[in-house]
Amino acid sequence: MRQAAPLLAPLLALACASAHPPSSAKSTKNPPTPARADKPAPAPRPPAFTMTKAMVPMRDGVKLETVIFSPVDAKKPLPVLFLRSPYGIPEDTSVLENPGTDALRADGYIYAVQNCRGRFGSEGTFVIDPPPHDPADPRGVDDATDAHDSIEWFVKNVPGNNGRVGMMGTSYGAWTATMALLEPHPALRVIVEEASPADEFTGDDFRHNGAFRLAYGFEYVARMETSKDANTVFSYGRSDLYDFFLDLGPLANVDTRHFHGKMPTWNDFVAHPNLDAFLERRAIVSHLRKATIPILNVAGWWDQEDFYGPFGIYATLEKSDAARKNHLVVGPWNHGGWGSPGRKLGAVDFGSDTGVHYRDKIVVPWLAHWLHDKPTEDQPEATIFETGTNRWRTFDRWPPEAGVTKKKLYLRADRALSFEPPTETGRGAADSYVSDPQNPVPFVPRPIQPLHTGSQWGTWMVQDQRFVDHRPDVLSFSTGPLDADLTVAGDIVAELFASTSGTDSDWIVKLIDVYPEGDPPPPEAQGDGEKPAEPAADMRGYQLMVASRVLRGRFRDSFAKPAPIPSGKVLRYAIDLETRAHTFRKGHRIMVQVQSTWFPVIDRNPQRYVESIFAAKESDYVAATQTIARSREAPSAIVLPVLSP
Repeated sequence: MRQAAPLLAPLLALACASAHPPSSAKSTKNPPTPARADKPAPAPRPPAFTMTKAMVPMRDGVKLETVIFSPVDAKKPLPVLFLRSPYGIPEDTSVLENPGTDALRADGYIYAVQNCRGRFGSEGTFVIDPPPHDPADPRGVDDATDAHDSIEWFVKNVPGNNGRVGMMGTSYGAWTATMALLEPHPALRVIVEEASPADEFTGDDFRHNGAFRLAYGFEYVARMETSKDANTVFSYGRSDLYDFFLDLGPLANVDTRHFHGKMPTWNDFVAHPNLDAFLERRAIVSHLRKATIPILNVAGWWDQEDFYGPFGIYATLEKSDAARKNHLVVGPWNHGGWGSPGRKLGAVDFGSDTGVHYRDKIVVPWLAHWLHDKPTEDQPEATIFETGTNRWRTFDRWPPEAGVTKKKLYLRADRALSFEPPTETGRGAADSYVSDPQNPVPFVPRPIQPLHTGSQWGTWMVQDQRFVDHRPDVLSFSTGPLDADLTVAGDIVAELFASTSGTDSDWIVKLIDVYPEGDPPPPEAQGDGEKPAEPAADMRGYQLMVASRVLRGRFRDSFAKPAPIPSGKVLRYAIDLETRAHTFRKGHRIMVQVQSTWFPVIDRNPQRYVESIFAAKESDYVAATQTIARSREAPSAIVLPVLSP
């Protein structure tokens, strides 16, 4: 939700994400190709759009800063594509005058980009993810009413519009587009939400299963609530975020040393450590009822910010989608990666330009159909890129049911994985490690860079996990080389039987595809004369995370009513590893890693139960022995949705 992608990129940014260059752009977009000396530079394009600034009035009198781009050569009235964002609006038309927008420009649109309340030139007060207003208050306002009132103004005041509006956005912009479903204007005909958050406590930006996403929450709050008129870059004064946050100590020191009670969202984190009515009201899935407007929900398999959201929105709307207006698209992307070529993410090559395919074959025709009445093939219910085999597939529902069998992959002795259940009995059939909050497992190799201005954040979820594979506080279990392809399609769950010597614990489980060893890659090719060839990545033995998740042990039974863990008692923990479509290829191995720290992407669990970790003291942080059972009575396993060939 917070990815700082350029405001408008190849497909009008395919979203309105943010106003400073992202880590994902650095890691997923090809570098510019130098012009050859024997080729003259192309002549600059003449301006294709006029730009108008407006302060659009809302029902409560607040005015929102908006820019409107109208094609200079329009031959007929055109629909409006509307994007809302808190990250700033374009300063000129150059964002639309590049080849990446040709597909949309060919169909013809008027573009409107708007700052949310209280950001930059917009009036009012900015609140991160404000809840919908009380339906009993006829004068209430929220992002749904702001979208409605803006569309009303566009239809009546923007010259050359045809009375149709589509909303689209990435991240926060996707959230504002999805909010429009709560009070849709009659002129709103289609929505494209790309990685909208859905529930900030369960699975999106700020918390995962109740575990706080420390580096992200800290950096985003500083970024958005330091100044109304800027996206503030926090100065850490350290070369390694690992050291910065470890030296920071308990979470209470964040406010004492840095925020001083001035950051409303941080204050909300502290005041609401458990799921309550305040947090439930801010989960958009608590308010969605029906897809009254066609909506395309877009997700990336390695989205480091809002993977949970589009699946949650899709699943919620699917419950009452008899009219088939609710659709899902998933590609091999990080947050915002659908706006890049999409062939590579980090070292992983998907064999084709998946972002280009999405733009040209899916979203442009989708918008043209609903806003221009262009004929198109029926959009499949779910269009899914299956990694491993690297192919697009379609399904009549997600997760699929036809051809899927739930199979348990068990943790076994000697750090093995097997589809055969364990035969050992007793407490001795287990493996242990010591989790020390003073020496937590880093989530990427150190030194760890700032998230939004460094180069690691956009690709950390495809990071080779060998950098932690042999740490004493990480358990790795593996199959042998597979003798046939194995495809998973759907929801994955870890059933962990575990005990701790402490009274609270985090349980982190990672499902990993281990590439085979073999000969080194071939030498670098010579290229095609236009640009040098990129060397093939050495993927021998590469440990690619396919799925990963954390569960804060205190929330094992309830997110609303946390409870201490009985010290030394073996309990069953069901850890939702979310959903995937991936083929483990013949010759690859399947690996499972278990650990209890993931720093500083997740804050440190003190491992001594306290009512709120935001109020924990230094003395509460203690080392604990964690034991993972693999006996017949306590058979830890990963439940895989195996798809028949």
